Amino acid sequence: MPLINLPAFAADLLADFERLGTLRVDTPVIQPAEPFLDMAGEDLRRRIFMTESETGKSLCLRPEFTIPVCLRHIETATGTPQRYSYLGEIFRQRREGANEFYQAGIEDLGETDVAGADARAISDAITILAARLPGRHLKVTLGDQSVFEAVVAACGLPAGWQKRLIHAFGNSAQIDALLTRISSPQPVAGLSPQIEALLASGDDATLIAHLDETMEATGYSTNASRSPKEIAARLKEKRALEKTALDGRTLGLLREFLSLSIPLAEAPAALFAFAAKSGLALDGALSRFDARVAALGNAGVDPGLLTYRAAFGRPLDYYTGLVFEIVIDGSSAVLAGGGRFDRLMTLLGARERIPAVGFALWLDRIEQALAPRDREAAR
Repeated sequence: MPLINLPAFAADLLADFERLGTLRVDTPVIQPAEPFLDMAGEDLRRRIFMTESETGKSLCLRPEFTIPVCLRHIETATGTPQRYSYLGEIFRQRREGANEFYQAGIEDLGETDVAGADARAISDAITILAARLPGRHLKVTLGDQSVFEAVVAACGLPAGWQKRLIHAFGNSAQIDALLTRISSPQPVAGLSPQIEALLASGDDATLIAHLDETMEATGYSTNASRSPKEIAARLKEKRALEKTALDGRTLGLLREFLSLSIPLAEAPAALFAFAAKSGLALDGALSRFDARVAALGNAGVDPGLLTYRAAFGRPLDYYTGLVFEIVIDGSSAVLAGGGRFDRLMTLLGARERIPAVGFALWLDRIEQALAPRDREAAR
């Protein structure tokens, strides 16, 4: 028995999804936990309801639909392009509100016109919300992880720092802490003089052998989660990261980029101007960004609804490009959110790279946003 009622407008949603040419799918409520733990991100991982099978396999209550829909697509060997839609319960631990609620959405898999598919996802989400919330002014915030990745790479940061910054994208406090740390590096603490000397020598074989001997002597090797070779590689990476000092100019460029918050229509010109002034090679990422803005115009999306924030991201690790959220002006409650996740399909086991974009609708929040009379009718 569900703990909450399904809003009456959900039936109309399914009709909309059918008109949009999607294939309705459902997925089991009980899901293998590993894909979510590996790919969903820390914010979602800590809110998952875990359980296990009779054989001890880690399972969880379905915390979102994107990963299950993608797994189903792979398992059924369905061809692409394919647009899927879904509507059902998801389960997340919340400090406030119900832990069980309804979500609906669309996943667009295999469309090679990336800009067009991105624009279609945003346009469909806006159209669906506007039809259910007439007279309410919607606001759409867009970010682009691929542009941020291009800026970080063009700055010439070591791969380890690039990985850390990209992982933190969308978390302003964490990004700021990392930038502060990289601008004032501190030596690695707690290493023995012998390990320090071996790291400095570059003699990997002797370092690995020393770690192996130490682990054997302490008995740690019997339950170690990492091999001596992996530990040596991690120590080398950490030492290289801590020795990297970000110069003032590069730090200023990164902070300048992350401060951008402008109407989307003005964003392509602002980004190209930033690239020209900074001397950073961003042409590929910015050309794709520009193509998406043009596609949104071709789709008839009102440019007055759209804002670009360079630092904006969403708390799911699998996003790779576009990210967006939609709220009612004056409210912080996210009614719809989504983005592009081009690497997820291969990580889940697809044999070939499959471009993908999608969005989810939070039905409980949409119901709360209805006028009182409409809310009563939706029960």
